[in-house]
Amino acid sequence: MSAPTLTRSHRSRLLQIWRSAGWPCKDGLEIDLLAAGLLRQQDDGAGRETLKLTEAGIELLAESRQRGLRSASAHDRLAQRFALHLMDMGRIVWRELSLRAQVDDEDAPPAATATTETAVPDAPAPTAHGLWSEDETPAPAAIKRVWRMARPDLFSVRQTSVERYLQPMVHEIKFSRADLLSDLRHAAKRQAYQWLCSEVYYVFPAGVAKPNEIPTQFGVWVMHGDLDEGQFELLRPARHQPCKLPFAVWLALAKATPLQREAEPGQGALADVDQPPAQLS
Repeated sequence: MSAPTLTRSHRSRLLQIWRSAGWPCKDGLEIDLLAAGLLRQQDDGAGRETLKLTEAGIELLAESRQRGLRSASAHDRLAQRFALHLMDMGRIVWRELSLRAQVDDEDAPPAATATTETAVPDAPAPTAHGLWSEDETPAPAAIKRVWRMARPDLFSVRQTSVERYLQPMVHEIKFSRADLLSDLRHAAKRQAYQWLCSEVYYVFPAGVAKPNEIPTQFGVWVMHGDLDEGQFELLRPARHQPCKLPFAVWLALAKATPLQREAEPGQGALADVDQPPAQLS
């Protein structure tokens, strides 16, 4: 009998059992974990059956944890490298700001929310020649707008004293193809980025994706080489749209601390900021 294929749900169940008293759920996940030798059944001494991780189960959790740490570290290193690149271009950079943005809520009924930007005018009365007259057509229903939180990896503006020259940008860092594809499936998330800035870019290592896999309104940067010495290349510029920074974004920038270079010249790393990301309620 071949070993069952383990998924993220199996690893999550292992972690839940590790953190709990081991009471069984008696479902398919536990059958798979028992068959794989990652769990074993035991008696708690009072006639009650519990589950306990085997050495193989603990090793699997440890490997998954180290894999996650390495992935997060690579993502952070890539974000730091590109933040430094933006600073070399004369931009002020913030990491992981929490910002409120407006997005379309196409599923909401016309009167479901008070966030509608414009009211829907009354439709004209039907005429004798048809449902609508040729000169008067019904006005399209207004698109509802709702607020959602956006947390771009990098948010930056130009160093300028003229507001219209700020050119706010969002750069999303994607170290793996799975992370990139997951982000591209969320249209509301991308729309929130566009609402916050003039240009949105995706940044990832060369070979993760091709530019034609990214929606055309977004720009593409790739990194050639390793995380420490690799070079960045602009494969496609983002579609520029005029953007006046909303007051909420100004307030978030005022509460947050931009990234700074380390004091010693020649060091490529960025100074750590103890202050947590600014949030708006």
